[in-house]
Amino acid sequence: MFNSAVFKANKLPILLTIVSAVLYFTFAYNLERTAHVKLVSIYVILFTSFYFLIKSNKVNTNFLTAIAFLFRAIFILSIPNLSQDFYRFIWDGRLILQGINPYLYTPESYISQAQYPVAQAQELYNGMRQLNASHFTNYPPINQLCFIIAGVFAGKSIIGSAMVLRLLIIVADFGILYYGKKLLKQLKIPARNIFWYILNPFIIIELTGNLHFEGVMIFFLIWSLYLLHARKWKWAAVVFALSIATKLVPLMFLPLFFWWFLKKQTIKNFIKLITFYTIVLVTTLLLFAPFFSSQFIDNYAKTVGLWFSNFEFNASIYYIARAIGYWFRGYNEIAVIGKVLPVITVLFILYISFFKKNTSLKKLITAMLFSFTIYLFLSTTVHPWYIATILMLSVFTNYKFPLVWSFIVIISYLAYANTDNTENLWIIALEYVVVFSVFIWELLKKRNKTVIEAV
Repeated sequence: MFNSAVFKANKLPILLTIVSAVLYFTFAYNLERTAHVKLVSIYVILFTSFYFLIKSNKVNTNFLTAIAFLFRAIFILSIPNLSQDFYRFIWDGRLILQGINPYLYTPESYISQAQYPVAQAQELYNGMRQLNASHFTNYPPINQLCFIIAGVFAGKSIIGSAMVLRLLIIVADFGILYYGKKLLKQLKIPARNIFWYILNPFIIIELTGNLHFEGVMIFFLIWSLYLLHARKWKWAAVVFALSIATKLVPLMFLPLFFWWFLKKQTIKNFIKLITFYTIVLVTTLLLFAPFFSSQFIDNYAKTVGLWFSNFEFNASIYYIARAIGYWFRGYNEIAVIGKVLPVITVLFILYISFFKKNTSLKKLITAMLFSFTIYLFLSTTVHPWYIATILMLSVFTNYKFPLVWSFIVIISYLAYANTDNTENLWIIALEYVVVFSVFIWELLKKRNKTVIEAV
């Protein structure tokens, strides 16, 4: 029975929920990524609704939890419309179920010889497109396990496989919510901060909607940090390895644990540090072991290397360096610049690992946030879903630039408004002017606050 008193008391959240649900449905089932005006308009309204939903429900977190997963459920029967990567996920999973190592063969190598090793091979090849199909897979083993599960339960249906993959990502989001809230409470940070991630339209669309597995990697990362804080550091190492084996991103965080274990510089703590790294390394290698061969190492290294020397999308500092290279040399210097920028990233991570004492979990998470942020700022390729990691880490800090980035990044999809998928550098410049402005402003604010406290 309709209760007018309840409606009046919660009119804004209810209306925002209804509007958001309708827009998520439209996004999932009636949107082409080339329809840039519609894409951006829906996203802006969704993000505005998301902001006011959180602001108007600071106490009623059960309501926020319910609608977060209601919005995810809307996507269950949809096919991703902003990314074709899931076709490759399905291909890899089905290939493994045929007893074939997906790291050793490209889809192109089969289709070019009119060989169809998996069900719906031609459809999957057409969906992933030639660029993806011509390269060896770079998805680590836990990712591959998810693909296998999709193959087991929906081995002959693309939409069925997409549903299974989506359910796995949603389960990971439940895990992030559970461990994220627990960790926030232990760090004496408001638990409602988790909803800046869980309810964020960027996360719902990019992960649940477009089937990117950053969410599964983040789940293992947050679980590992929770175990670390609970002083179960050996289990934390195992779970951290699971995160690496989902996406390689957490590898860059390993040096940051140095001062965590060496708060007191004793032989016992040094042994703990070495043991932690050993457990992470051994567990990761064991997870890769079923696919191991000399050819696998060569193929995997080449594929990962492509991200630094061949691909470019939505970059910031790299595009400036590229323009300077054109000015001096007359051609694209990505082969050189793509090798130099990662070195700068590594040097930065080593600096904050050894010269900034990350002895508390808040400091450790902040170091992770800045490490990955610098990596993104210096990358040649920054797909929107990459931002999910810094968005999650930011909920444990006072930094809001990842939240702003999760809003403005939608304009990077305007590249697909052109028939040749070329980027408008003015649009990319707008994105990064906003992001860098907020980033620098927050750094200056933090610095001024530190100076004032010191005085």
